[in-house]
Amino acid sequence: MNRRHLVAAAGLLFAALVVVAWANPALLIVGYEEATVTVTDDDSGATLATVDARVADGPVKQYVGLSATESLDPDEGMLFVHDESAERAYVMREMAFAIDILFVSADGAVTEIHRGAEPEEPPYTRYEGEGLYVLEVRAGYADERGIEVGDEVRIERDD
Repeated sequence: MNRRHLVAAAGLLFAALVVVAWANPALLIVGYEEATVTVTDDDSGATLATVDARVADGPVKQYVGLSATESLDPDEGMLFVHDESAERAYVMREMAFAIDILFVSADGAVTEIHRGAEPEEPPYTRYEGEGLYVLEVRAGYADERGIEVGDEVRIERDD
């Protein structure tokens, strides 16, 4: 095979990968880091919840989110880590189950909770809040654990 054929084959392979990634970006994810997220009551300091979370810290992982997940165990979730604190909006694109969405500030305070966000077809509801982090857990988790706006979040990443 000459150089021209190799370049053409590489170009075709690249084009095929782009098409596959466009159709199913989850195929680009090779694994997630893990984090332990602990939520404590802002008044008493009592631990309300401990979540084992997959970390979505890049654009592909954040786009896919939990859409490639069939369900969550009781203390399992996904932690979205952004570069800076800002107003954000999350949608339930291709989700299989309802979730609670918690927005968390850079200093670790819960700033907004959307309870029981349900999967839907486009146009999607925009669940808005401000934060550096967003924690998604199964629907009803925030109520079961008594998590409220103002509670404190501590994140320990497994590096």
